[in-house]
Amino acid sequence: MRLEAESFSTGMAVLSPGKPRGAVSRFASQWSALAAILAILAFLPVGGGARESEVYEYRKASRDGTGKFYMGREISHVMGHLGASWLERPQRDREEKTSLLVRNLPLEPEDTVADIGAGTGYFSFRMADRVPLGRVLAVDIQREMLDIIETRKTEGLPGNVETVLGTERDPQLPTASIDVILLVDAYHEFSWPREMGEAMAMALKPGGRLILVEYRGEDPSVPIKQLHKMTQKQARKEMQAVGLEWESTGDFLPQQHFMVFRRPE
Repeated sequence: MRLEAESFSTGMAVLSPGKPRGAVSRFASQWSALAAILAILAFLPVGGGARESEVYEYRKASRDGTGKFYMGREISHVMGHLGASWLERPQRDREEKTSLLVRNLPLEPEDTVADIGAGTGYFSFRMADRVPLGRVLAVDIQREMLDIIETRKTEGLPGNVETVLGTERDPQLPTASIDVILLVDAYHEFSWPREMGEAMAMALKPGGRLILVEYRGEDPSVPIKQLHKMTQKQARKEMQAVGLEWESTGDFLPQQHFMVFRRPE
């Protein structure tokens, strides 16, 4: 039997008189269930696809890029765990002055520090000595990298380094728990920089700092592929978009910007 609805103003159909009572009851029950589902959906956040179209653009990929653009910048491909040996190359300190980088980090002995995109823990273990009363959270989205860090801890390296398996959109850090976040040559590879930026900003304590180290995109003499570099202007624009304030930029490293951003009090 075909039932005809006359009014939907209350989210439940009101049926024409004369229809069988059982059919009316079943029809009303179905519309009640649908109304309940729609009420729940109304309180859910807008789907990722809708927000994604507002934040990201997709174009033809360049040779080293993904074809995904954020605030005018094409996102580069990610270095996999098979590139771990490059992170630990013996000449790295000489080439990049990594010891100087660590000495200039604004750390206190009791700080909680997050090394996001930690890789093999190159910086995590070096920072651990600077926070003997605190801890370093080595965050990476690749379990293989974290396994390397855990293995290195058993070989006598500092024990106040803890591994955290993050995701492409979330470093999995508690809100307002971190004094300093360090990102070295990692941010430009983030597939979801807006989401990661917002999550990192939330993880910082009020007044906490995010240190962004990237190869200088303005300098053509830096022998790194363009998509694996960032200009200071671009970095400041992207950090501002997630609520972080630029504090300073140090250019004491041979090839990289040392950019300091701060979460407002």
